[in-house]
Amino acid sequence: MTATAEARALPEVSFSQLQFRFDREYGVYWAFMNARPRPCFSVQLLSELRLYLDAIKDSHAQTKHDAQRCKVQYGVLASKTPGVFNLGGDLALFRSLIEQQNRDGLVNYADSCIDNLYPWHRNCELPMTSISLVQGDALGGGFEAALSASVLIAEESSRMGFPEILFNMFPGMGAYSFLSRKIGRRNAEEMITSGTIYTARQLYGMGVVDVVAPDGTGEQAVYSYIRRHSKSANGRHGFERARNEVMPVSREELLHVAEIWADTALRLSERDLRMMERLIRAQHRAPEGIGSNQPGTVVSLASARTADVA
Repeated sequence: MTATAEARALPEVSFSQLQFRFDREYGVYWAFMNARPRPCFSVQLLSELRLYLDAIKDSHAQTKHDAQRCKVQYGVLASKTPGVFNLGGDLALFRSLIEQQNRDGLVNYADSCIDNLYPWHRNCELPMTSISLVQGDALGGGFEAALSASVLIAEESSRMGFPEILFNMFPGMGAYSFLSRKIGRRNAEEMITSGTIYTARQLYGMGVVDVVAPDGTGEQAVYSYIRRHSKSANGRHGFERARNEVMPVSREELLHVAEIWADTALRLSERDLRMMERLIRAQHRAPEGIGSNQPGTVVSLASARTADVA
C-alpha cells in the first residue's frame, strides 16, 4: 500500500474542476480533471490547472505531507469523468467568439491553454516527470494535453484524435508541434488533417502512446511505469531535459501557431459553424453512454463527419 493524502501545497482557493492526491511513497502528485458542465477545457478548468502547475513550480516540486516537506517526482494528469479524459476546447465559447469576430478572445483562450501545455511539456523545468493517464476519449485539445506530457499512458479502450477538420479547422494549441517531434511531420499531418479517431493500441503502434494498459488498470500502469523509471530517476530526468533541448518546442512557436488558429477560426462559414454546433451537442451528451465498448461521443463525431449539414 502507498501512503496517499490530499496535496496541500496549493494556494488557498476553491477548486471546482480539479481534485488532487499526493502519494508520498513515490512522490506522485495527481490532478484529476472533473470538468463541468461539459468534460472540456473551460476557462475555469484552465485557470485551476494553471494553479496546480504554479504550485509545483513555486515550491520547486515539493509539497507537505504529515507536516513534512516531500519531493514531487511525478505529476499525473487524469480524469474523474467516466469514459472521458477530455473532449477538447470549449466549442460553445469558440462559436460565440467567432460570431462576435472577437480575435482577442480567441487568442486569450489559446494563450491560457499554452500557459498549461508548455510548462507541462517541459516538466515545469524541474527534475520531475509529467505523465498523462487517458482512460476514455481524448479529442482535440484533450489529445493535445495528453500529448504534451513526457509520458502518455492509455487504457485499451481509449480513443484519441483531432476532429477539428470536421468543421474546417485544425488543432492550434500544440498538436502539430508535439506530434511532429514524436512521430515525424508526415504522420503528424495525416493524423491532424484526416480527422481519424484512433484506438490506444493503434497509437501505441505509431509511437504516440507510450504504455497501453487493460481497461480499469490505468493507475496500476502508472505506478508500474514509475517503479521502473525511479530505479534510474536521475538519469531519466536528465534524459528528458536533453530530449527537450534536441527536439525543442518553444513557447514562441506555440503562440505563433495559436494566432494562426485564431485567424483561421474567424474565417469559418455558416456551414462550418453548423457542424461545430453538432459537436457542441456531442460534448453535452458526452457523459451518457460513454465507456468501454459503448457508443458515445466518438460515434457521434463519426456520424457527424458524413452528415449533410447544408
